[in-house]
Amino acid sequence: MKLLRTCAIILPAVLLLQACSTRDGYPSLAIRDSERVSMSMATPDGGGFTPAPMPPATIENLDQLVASARAANERFLAATGEVEASVGRAAGAVVGSEEWAVAQVEIAGLESLRSDTMLALAGIDQVFVGSVIDGEEFEAAERARDGVSRLVAEQDRIIAALLATLGS
Repeated sequence: MKLLRTCAIILPAVLLLQACSTRDGYPSLAIRDSERVSMSMATPDGGGFTPAPMPPATIENLDQLVASARAANERFLAATGEVEASVGRAAGAVVGSEEWAVAQVEIAGLESLRSDTMLALAGIDQVFVGSVIDGEEFEAAERARDGVSRLVAEQDRIIAALLATLGS
């Protein structure tokens, strides 16, 4: 009885494996032209493609996201002076001391302000990707993304410099 159950389990598995192995040609795993990503908006046959204009609602959303990023950057820059002063007072302090802890908390506050800029950047990225996928013009989103990316990079540089001064 036990042998019969074992055969009932193994036999279908063997038959399935045999069916898979009798196939003459396997499909190629090479990348197909349709799977290639290029930002050229060209069709696979080499012909051109005219992208659709970006809808007004998308442009308005993009403008709001850029304005949000700039406002977040202004808040970041406004808070930077106070944090620099706190880090200056804590420079050389023992790790875990009161001055060091206060400076760490203030740097964390700057990082929180940076996240507001990064959230706007994420929204811009969504607009960019959506425009590319929908076959729309994406240059405005690309310019906005590049500009906000520079703001985030500068914020990253400031935070890294503060952490280096603090010795973290």
